[in-house]
Amino acid sequence: MSFTVVDPAPIRLCRSQLFVPCVRPALFEKAANGPADVISLDLEDSVAPADKPAARQNVIQGLNDIDFGDKTLSMRINGLDTPWCYRDVIDVVEQGGERLDIIMIPKVGCAADVYAIDMLITQVENAVGRKKPLKLELIIESAAGLENINEIAAASPRLDALHFGAADYAASTGMRTTNIGGPNPDYTILTDADADGARDIHWQDLWHYPMMRMVAAARANGLRPIDGPFGNYADPDGFTSHANRSAILGCEGKWAIHPSQVPLANDVFTPPAEEVKKANRILKEMKKGQSEGFGAVAMDGGLIDAASIRQAEVIVRQMRMIRAAARAQKARTEATPAKKGKSTARKSKK
Repeated sequence: MSFTVVDPAPIRLCRSQLFVPCVRPALFEKAANGPADVISLDLEDSVAPADKPAARQNVIQGLNDIDFGDKTLSMRINGLDTPWCYRDVIDVVEQGGERLDIIMIPKVGCAADVYAIDMLITQVENAVGRKKPLKLELIIESAAGLENINEIAAASPRLDALHFGAADYAASTGMRTTNIGGPNPDYTILTDADADGARDIHWQDLWHYPMMRMVAAARANGLRPIDGPFGNYADPDGFTSHANRSAILGCEGKWAIHPSQVPLANDVFTPPAEEVKKANRILKEMKKGQSEGFGAVAMDGGLIDAASIRQAEVIVRQMRMIRAAARAQKARTEATPAKKGKSTARKSKK
């Protein structure tokens, strides 16, 4: 390991991050009672300009009135280039109590963007005496954001996670695609002809480069890399394929823009049972080996060592959190009446 040690972000379970439009406050309680690990109250893309003030009030009332249990609660504010951003921060931090965990900044283009929101949060927290410091998560979704990603990922001690937003990134770079994640039939390579003249077409991942840069920058700075949306929520197979690719690249979770995507993400980002079993065996065998003075031991015809311990500990710790979340979800479901009353959060004016 490097002599320079980076402190990792606090441990969280973030297999699925469900976005809830804040113009529909009745969905807050449904999300709170659902299986998503993280709930993102969205003030940005899912809210029309005329509804921004009312949506912000919905967030404030929801934070004060609704029991979100142990779920991580995030809020996506409007961009720094809009007239709503500063009020999103000031009003919610001043009036929303202590329940909010993270503020998500969209379209981050440089480290100064992070500094600006950090400064604003710090001033409001100090003014109201907030006891739990808010964390920040950032969406990398522009050419500038990707170009400046290393400075962005080190911009504040509040940082918790980096996310990749495919749609805005595609628009920013002029990509010829309207897909929100997923493949494109024109982004392929053609093999050389075989003896009979036949050629095969292989689809390529047009998001691979920005995703890998985002993952590397996040991990280098102790942050969680999270994959963004898959737009076609009527395609569960496509979502699962996209999520599997994200998991292999190192992401810890994925957005859900529809409740049907939450269990798919939870399944993909839950370690397979065989991997959990193997991780527990590694810890057991290494503990035994170390007690006998060995730094590495043989298991199943291969060598395991200190690096194996670190890998195994990650899996075992994650499974503990997943099981705890499942127990909490079951208890909450059993305690929730079959027919709920209307949410007390204020409805948006139409």
